[in-house]
This record gives sequence, C-alpha cells and structure tokens, in this order.
Amino acid sequence: MQASDHTSEAGGGESLAARLNHLFEVIHPAGRSRPYSSDEVAALLQEQGGPTVSGTYLWQLRTGRRDNPTKRHLEALADFFGVPVAYFFDAEVARRVGTDLDTLRRLRESGVQSVALRAVGLSPKSMDAVLAMIDRVRELEGLPPGTGTESAPESTPSSASEPVPGPGQ
Repeated sequence: MQASDHTSEAGGGESLAARLNHLFEVIHPAGRSRPYSSDEVAALLQEQGGPTVSGTYLWQLRTGRRDNPTKRHLEALADFFGVPVAYFFDAEVARRVGTDLDTLRRLRESGVQSVALRAVGLSPKSMDAVLAMIDRVRELEGLPPGTGTESAPESTPSSASEPVPGPGQ
C-alpha cells in the first residue's frame, strides 16, 4: 500500500513518510513533551504483540527510503498512534485525522491539555471554583467569558506573538 499523492497539509503531507512523521510530531508519550523516537515505537510495538520492526526500518519509512510497508505494519502503526489505517493511503481520511491532530497540537501548545489533565479527579465543587478562576483571569485579560461549549479555533494564529483565541472568539 502506498500513500496517496494528493492530500492537504492537515493530513501531514502527501507521502507515507510525511503522514508517519506527522504522527510522530503530534502524538507524544503521556507526560512527556518530546515525541517518540523510532526505536521507542519499534520496542513498544513488539511489547504490544505487534509485528517485529526495527527502529531503523521505521526511520527508513519516515525518510522515504522505504515506502511499501506490509499491511500488518501499517495496521500496527495505526493502532499504536490511534488513527485508522486508511490515514496512510486515503487523502480524505488523512485530511480529517490531520485536522484532529492539529487541534491536539494547538491544545498542547496552548497549555489547555495540561490544565485539563490536572483537573481530572476534582470534585464538581472544585471544578466550579477552577472555572470561576479561569473566567476571572479571562476578564482581567480583557477576554469575553468562555462558556465551554465552543469548539477549538479552526486555524492557528498567524504569528507566535499573537494571543491564542479563547472559546467564543
């Protein structure tokens, strides 16, 4: 199976290598800001009962030196990264998944994911207090109150110096 030659940037690019690299760039181990290495993924695939692959083989796929992995390898990689196997060869699936991955990246970069993970296990009363504090900080920064019902922004700011829009903007 080879990657389709036409997909949007949101899918990570048009080649298998670009799509695989996009997964490596965006999906990180829990609690760690740096991505998996090819060697780590190879070892974890084997630990999970997947096919035996080497870090070198994954590196070759990521650099385009090899571009025709087996169906079993693609299935294992898709399962590992939590994406449908069609991500690797279907442009529309790659676009949809890529959009979700880009949202994940924006959440991580904005610190939202960190806040959400810290909130796990808090009582409803404590969550109300946290939300009230967030609303107060938004007010102090001149932002409208967030309702928590809006979806994440569709595009990233055009420059790193611009503030990241909050909910409702």
